Amino acid sequence: MPLKDILAALTVIVVWGANFVVIKIGVDEVPPMLLGALRFLFVAFPAVCFIPRPAVHWRYVVGYGATICLGQFVFLFLAIYLGMPAGLASLVLQAQAFFTVAIAALVLREAVRPHHMLGIGLAAAGLVLLDLGAGGETAVPLAGFLLTLAAAFSWASGNVVLKCAGPVRMLPMVVWGALLPPIPFLLLSLVFEGPDRIVDTLAHLSWRAVGAVAYLSGVATLIGYVLWGRLLARHPVARVAPLSLLIPVVGLLCADWFLGERLGLWQWLGGLVVLVGLAVNLFGARLWKAPRPS
Repeated sequence: MPLKDILAALTVIVVWGANFVVIKIGVDEVPPMLLGALRFLFVAFPAVCFIPRPAVHWRYVVGYGATICLGQFVFLFLAIYLGMPAGLASLVLQAQAFFTVAIAALVLREAVRPHHMLGIGLAAAGLVLLDLGAGGETAVPLAGFLLTLAAAFSWASGNVVLKCAGPVRMLPMVVWGALLPPIPFLLLSLVFEGPDRIVDTLAHLSWRAVGAVAYLSGVATLIGYVLWGRLLARHPVARVAPLSLLIPVVGLLCADWFLGERLGLWQWLGGLVVLVGLAVNLFGARLWKAPRPS
C-alpha cells in the first residue's frame, strides 16, 4: 500500500475513533433519530447543489445511502442512546471487517488468502482481549450490543456495494448517498421521539449539539467516507477492511480521556495484538512470497 494511502487510512482511523465520543455527546443533547436526520441533511445540503451526481448507476447510490448512511447509523445511534458505551461501540462495530470479507467472498468471489486469515484471526483475538478487559468494569446492554452488530453488518454491506460500483469519485457518492437518510430518519423521529420533542430540541440547540452535528456531518462523513471509499476502490477488500480494527484502539483511548471509560492492562494488551494482526494482514503477502534460502 503506497504511503499516501497509509496516511489516508490513519486519518480515517483517528477521525472515526473520536467519532464515538462525539456520537455519545450528540445523543445526550439530541434524540438519536433527529440527530441522524440533521447529520445527513448537512452532508447533502448545500453540497448537492454544486457537486454533480456520481457517474454510476442509481442503484449503487441508493445502496450506499441505505446501508452505510441509513442502516449503520440508525442502529449505532440507537445503540449508544440505549447505553452502549462509546469505547466498546467502537470495538464491536469492527465486526464489519469480518462481515465485509465474508460478504465479498460470497458475492464477489474475492480470494481470502492465508495471511489475510491469520491477520484477521490475530486481530479478532485482540478484540476479544479488549472486550474481556472492559467487561468487568463497564456494563454492556444486550440490546445495545445487538444493535451495534447490526450496524456493523450494514457497514460491511455498504463496503461491498462500493466495490461492486467500481471506480467512483467518493465525494459525489457520499453527498448524493446522503440524500436518502434524512427523510427516513425524520419519520422515525416523528414516530418514536414525537413532534413536541423535535421542536423543543431544535428551539434549544446547545453549542455541544451544534458541534456534534458539525463533526459528524463534515469530518466523520465527508472526510472519513471519502478517504475510506478511495481505499476500497484501489485495494482488495480483504486488505482494506481489517484496517478499521485500529479504530477501537483510538475509540477506547478517546473514551478514556473524555468520558472516563478507564482502560486496563487487558485492553492495552488487546490493542497490541490488534496491531500485530494488522501488520500480518498488510505485509504478510511479502513474507509469503519471500524466496527461501537455497
